Amino acid sequence: MTAGLSGGARLLVWISWSVLLLQQVIDAWMYHLPWIIWLGKLLPLLIFLPGMLRDNLRSYIWLCFVCLLYFIALVERLFAQPGAWLPIIGTCAVVILFSAAMMYVRWRARELRAAAELQKDAGE
Repeated sequence: MTAGLSGGARLLVWISWSVLLLQQVIDAWMYHLPWIIWLGKLLPLLIFLPGMLRDNLRSYIWLCFVCLLYFIALVERLFAQPGAWLPIIGTCAVVILFSAAMMYVRWRARELRAAAELQKDAGE
């Protein structure tokens, strides 16, 4: 289990991921989008769910890349609909998600390297 900085970053990732997913669901529902658009909005986020549950750092890294696509789409919506609350919430969520996931990978990788070093030293 993660603790300290990485634990807080992981919690922030889960919260912001949930907010972004909910924002995308509400957006698709409000505009009565067809199912194929729902799939295009939600599947990129849901693909990473199994890896995030397994604490796979590569999943978090790839999630950061996918966040950039959501960021582009949401910033475009902010310019098209200034002051609209849904794109503002989504943009905040995606920025927090990207930053938290990036820092989680960094801090968790350090923890895993330190644990591997301790295990290696104990084995010798």
